[in-house]
Amino acid sequence: MAEITASMVKELREKTDAPMMECKKALTEAAGDMAKAEEILRVKLGNKATKAATRITAEGLVAIHIAADGKLGAILEGNSETDFVAKNDEFKKLVHDAVRLVADKNPADPAALSALPLGDGTVESTRAALVGKIGENLTLRRFQRVEAKGKLHSYIHGGAKIGVLLDLVGGDDQLGKDLSMHIAAAKPKALDASGIDTALLDTERRIAIEKAREAGKPEAMLDKIAEGTVQKFLKEVTLLGQIFVKAEDGKQTIEQLLKAKGATVAGYTLYVVGEGLEKRSNDFAAEVAQQAAAAAAKQ
Repeated sequence: MAEITASMVKELREKTDAPMMECKKALTEAAGDMAKAEEILRVKLGNKATKAATRITAEGLVAIHIAADGKLGAILEGNSETDFVAKNDEFKKLVHDAVRLVADKNPADPAALSALPLGDGTVESTRAALVGKIGENLTLRRFQRVEAKGKLHSYIHGGAKIGVLLDLVGGDDQLGKDLSMHIAAAKPKALDASGIDTALLDTERRIAIEKAREAGKPEAMLDKIAEGTVQKFLKEVTLLGQIFVKAEDGKQTIEQLLKAKGATVAGYTLYVVGEGLEKRSNDFAAEVAQQAAAAAAKQ
């Protein structure tokens, strides 16, 4: 049997907000498998067991650049160790200069971006000089360049902690603004069901079956219950299935809104600062430094 350490229990508790003893029991039942233990807690405790998993504490900002004609744009996330530095004017300038270079020069990856000319040197030399001046590691973590099928719209929220770049075909600027704000607020995982990982749907299906079974539902009904749960989940996490945040009747979906406006969404990019990074801890500086070193090594 796998040894269940205090650090494992602490990690699961931070991810789920579940009681410590419940975390230990779940880890024991899952033989130390963290993902399986979280799934077990979701069966027992419901969605409460996932609320802390969305906490992101890595700092930084999102920047967006769109060409005057609305046909070309880019979105970029830059990370810092602290929120104080994320508000530094020189760091903000570096991030905004970098996102314009992404749009104009179309670098293949962060390493290629780092090698591009900027000022009297390169993006990387500018970043390195700023690190030396501030005394904190910084990284240009990720970006997306978009050549629009329609027209690009954007929205920045929460002190540049959330950014949306939307490619809207048809409609008008107000619709583009409303949809961009909706995406920032509702954070859909994909445009429609085709963009959702089947493994994620399988997990939702398993959890629904186990919940129904524990509630004493007949075995013959479990698959039907699970399918209903999955369809509800898809409506919650896909942009087209979500209820529009400004719907006057509280029922109109994004898909219905677009149809009424004669418009379609060709695609969108949503960046939340720190998304996908581990919760910031004493080793976050090392993680940022490692990313920067990896980018420099590719030059």
